[in-house]
Order: sequence, then C-alpha cells, then structure tokens
Amino acid sequence: MSVPLRIVLIASARFPVGEPFAGGLEAHTWTLAKALSERGHHVELFAAPGSDPSLGVRELPVHRPVLSPAARQDVSMPDAVWMAEHHAYLRLMLDLAQDGERRFDVVHNNSLHHLPVAMASALRLPVVTTLHTPPTPWLESAVQAQDRCPVTFTAVSAHTAEAWRGTAPGARVVRNGIDTRLWAPGPGGPYLVWSGRLVPEKGAHLAAQAARKAGRPLRMAGPVGDPRYFAEYVEPLLGDGIDYVGHLDRRALARLVGGAAAALVTPCWEEPYGLVVAEALACGTPVCAFDRGALREILTPECGRLAPADDPAALAALVPEAVRLDRRAARERAERFCSLDTMAQEYTAIYEELTL
Repeated sequence: MSVPLRIVLIASARFPVGEPFAGGLEAHTWTLAKALSERGHHVELFAAPGSDPSLGVRELPVHRPVLSPAARQDVSMPDAVWMAEHHAYLRLMLDLAQDGERRFDVVHNNSLHHLPVAMASALRLPVVTTLHTPPTPWLESAVQAQDRCPVTFTAVSAHTAEAWRGTAPGARVVRNGIDTRLWAPGPGGPYLVWSGRLVPEKGAHLAAQAARKAGRPLRMAGPVGDPRYFAEYVEPLLGDGIDYVGHLDRRALARLVGGAAAALVTPCWEEPYGLVVAEALACGTPVCAFDRGALREILTPECGRLAPADDPAALAALVPEAVRLDRRAARERAERFCSLDTMAQEYTAIYEELTL
C-alpha cells in the first residue's frame, strides 16, 4: 500500500454525511470517506454537524455566523441559509490558509460551494475539486477570478467533463463508485421502483405516469426536497398502486430496489452521473431511464433501456423489455463500471501525484 495521506474532505455544510442521506452527494461523500479511511488514509471531514460517527474520521467544526440584529435587518442581508454556508466555508478556507500545509497533505473539495475553489490559491497545499453538476455561475466565476486557478478538477462522468471543458479543461473523469457489498443482488419482484430526491429536476411524477401507463405498481422512496413540488405534482398521482414509501436508509433502500422488476430513472435535467442507476444495477435490477446526461455512459443494452427525455409514454413502452433483461448482467455491469475500489484507487493516485 502507498504511504497514508492526511486528507481534508470538504462536503456540504448544510447536510450531515449520515443516513438517511439528504441526497446522492452526501451518499457519495460517505462512501468515499469510508473507502479512503479503510485504505489507511487519515481523513478529516468538513460537513454539517451530525455526520455518521462510524465513518472513523475526524469531523472538522462548522462555524456559523453570530449576526447582530442590525446586520440581520440590513437591506443587503441575504437568505440566512446562504449566509450560514458562506461563513462556514470562509472560516474553513481561512483556517487552511493559515497553516493547513502543516496538518494535511491534500484538500478534496467534494462540495458544490464556490469558496473552496475561489480561495484555493491562498492555500499552500494542493486542492482537488470534483465537479458533480453542470456548470454553475458561482463556480465558473471562482475559476475565472484567478489568473491561474491551481485546482485539479475531476468530473463524475465524461458528459460532465465535457460540459465543463470551457472552464475546467482537462478535468479527469473519476466515476462515483458504490459499495457492492451493501447494494447486493435482490430477487426482483412485480413492482417498479423509483428513488431519489423528490425535486422537480428528478421527475418522480413522470415515473408515476410511466408506471401507470405500463400497468405496473410503483414504489417511490427518497427525501421530499421540495414540498411544493411533491404536493402539486406527486401526491395527486399516489394511490392505485403508486406508493410513496418514505425516506429510507441504505439497507432498506437496497432491499426495496433489489425487490423490483426494474428501476425507473426520470431526470428532467442533464444528469451528471446517476448514482441511483449504479445502485439499481448492483442490486441486479435493470433500469429504464430517460436518455439525458451521463446515463448512456452507465447503461448498456444488456442492463437497461433508454427512452427519449420527458416522454413517460415512451418510457412505459420500454418497461416490458427492461423487466425481461438478465439480472446477472445488471450486477456484472455494476461490478465492472461502478467499482468502489476503482474510484478510491483513482483518487489516491491523483492525491499522490499532487503531493510528491
């Protein structure tokens, strides 16, 4: 094994890295932290308080601002959540700029916030930033504000790397890996499954429409990230075999996904990776999805079907084909393409390259 490294892993300051996960980013951060720690690296995690203590990593403090009544009432006062996140990341980066090189070997920014990128040139240790989304104005500005941005960028898919090519050329593709021990093969069953955050860009309502057109029951699981969307678009479709089963931890979710005939994946945006696709395949569950973003990088004809974007009728028409696919082929695709070991090895190789 290589020499153990001292790694700062920066996650969301809003959501803890613990179950039930707020979203795929938190689940991915948990998996990466665990994998690096198990390989002997010393990981210190910056995330919202309450992250999983079983990770075996040290949790860095998240500092919140203490604003005076006058500041809170000022016309320039932004949203309180935005202000809290800004203060937390600013404090972290100033702390690392002061003497971070004496305590750590590398910083891995796994968050979506702009300050770890904008302030990277103030640090005397290398910074790796993983691009998890399509380009955002805050991150593009953070890169362009520096004459020579010192950040090493990775992207979770070739699609995402291409989307960022104008701002972060040369971003290396390191696909998100999953723990195939946890996401174990399941027996399948009569129902379809949909999992993810219940927000407009994930399109749960389109999955419900497709399931109904296909004449199959559907079980949906995940956190309600947008209550208004859920109330207006999802709740009216519930009943008659379309069920919302709640926000599940990973073991319960793995059982649910493994017991499904097929998984529906219905992004209404250019999906940067598609962690739920990898999780379904690991459970041996074929996938029927909209052809958006990076999903065609993961799915092959042996383990899934792709329908035109935003077309639940076309998706429904492919369900009979999807449920007949070989569950062993789905599992094998996950083992080859979505390997946790591969992800951990590729990130470690980048860290070592930057610290030699």
